[in-house]
Amino acid sequence: MSSAFRYRFDRLAQPRTTVAASLAALVLAACASSSGLDTTASPRDPATLAAERTLALAPLTAQGPAADWWKAYQDPQLDALIDEALAGSPTLAAAEARTRKALAAASGARAGLYPSVGADGSYTRQHFSEHGIYPPPFAGHVGSFSTLEMTLDWEIDFWGKHRARYESAAGQVTAARVDAYAARLALTASIAGTYAELQRAYEQRDIEERTLAEREHIFSLTRDRNAAGIDSQLELKQAEGAVPATRERIAQLDEAIEHAQYALAALVGAGPDRGLALARPRLAAPPVAALPSHLPAELLARRPDIVAQKARIEAAAKDIDAAHAEFYPNINLAAFIGLQSLGTGFFNTANRMYGAGPAFTLPIFDAGRLRANLAGKDADYDLAVDAYNQALADALRDVAQDLAAFRSVDAQRREQKLAIATAQKAYDLALLRYREGLGNYLQVLSAEQPLLVQEALDVDLRARQRSLSIDLVRALGGGYDGGNVAVAAAAAH
Repeated sequence: MSSAFRYRFDRLAQPRTTVAASLAALVLAACASSSGLDTTASPRDPATLAAERTLALAPLTAQGPAADWWKAYQDPQLDALIDEALAGSPTLAAAEARTRKALAAASGARAGLYPSVGADGSYTRQHFSEHGIYPPPFAGHVGSFSTLEMTLDWEIDFWGKHRARYESAAGQVTAARVDAYAARLALTASIAGTYAELQRAYEQRDIEERTLAEREHIFSLTRDRNAAGIDSQLELKQAEGAVPATRERIAQLDEAIEHAQYALAALVGAGPDRGLALARPRLAAPPVAALPSHLPAELLARRPDIVAQKARIEAAAKDIDAAHAEFYPNINLAAFIGLQSLGTGFFNTANRMYGAGPAFTLPIFDAGRLRANLAGKDADYDLAVDAYNQALADALRDVAQDLAAFRSVDAQRREQKLAIATAQKAYDLALLRYREGLGNYLQVLSAEQPLLVQEALDVDLRARQRSLSIDLVRALGGGYDGGNVAVAAAAAH
């Protein structure tokens, strides 16, 4: 056997897989290179964020806030407002529209996994050139040219590019769904917070109304004492001036009440008259501030902003996969079948045409376009990871700040109860001495001011407790359940 024959025999005897692998290696070697490009950020492990000392003193609960957490305040009017907002708020409608947009983008990306089939046809009546490409008897005469064709085009997803793009779009759908819940949480928390402010304004107004009644009574008493020659005009004018000053404060609180009512109407997506129809809030005392037993890890599944950002990280990783696949050859399969006729007799088997065949494109030199695209996707991933890491740190900060504020308010309220009791006794004693003619109006004023301060502080501290309880609910995710979103995303996928 000659050496040339042995060479040919050995080459033909090689396994097809070896030949294919060699061919693939040659093809890939000719591709543009992505070497040297990679991401730099990595998601932070929540266990590395030390919070044991900060959260150690907080009472624990088996689970986080309920999805309808606002019902713990036992105010039917608040329940009705939130139900109204959830049903017709433009803010939530916009969040739902963004979800639908993400779903549409995912459907478009999914289409890349499948072949596209189309049909086209044409009929042309024309005069053919006598010296053109058409032979006699058409040359120099009027005739018809007809085509009817069905086509198939399929870019085979050999490197997983279209699959990665679709999975990235599906990740954006998950993020949009979670963002919609975050918008729901922000809306309900805003309504509850504004409603609590409305109650605070009413409670401050109660203090001013009691103060007005007291000052009107003191003014009447001072007027009598002045007529009897006990008090001078100075005491009379001081007592008289305190009355309109109190009415001025009541007018300011009436304005604050109306502003809160209008704000609530806007939050539910209604006109200002809806706010004027609101009755006085009757919020129950806020529940005891308690934390889920597995923080900070619990925040990964309960905070909508963190869950959404994690979905964006996964989507960004799929974008990187798709950008990597751009460096490899595109393999397309095209086919067509149809009829074509020059002249008459269009529907005739002799006029049939068909064909099929593969085609590929290989990026060899593109002046850095593919590398720039991949570098951008790497940067997008790093941005998503950095935003996730910051969101996790911010979530723990929110919880820690709310707990610290709760402890501070509790301590302030214990001291404030003693202070208001003392101020009340001092004021009652000064007023009694004034009525009995043993004291003067200056002593009444001196005793009244600390009492007013403590009464206002009492209202503010109770309002602060309500506000903090709402903030803590928001910091803990507001009853978000990732399982529902995961099921919806899997169904869309």
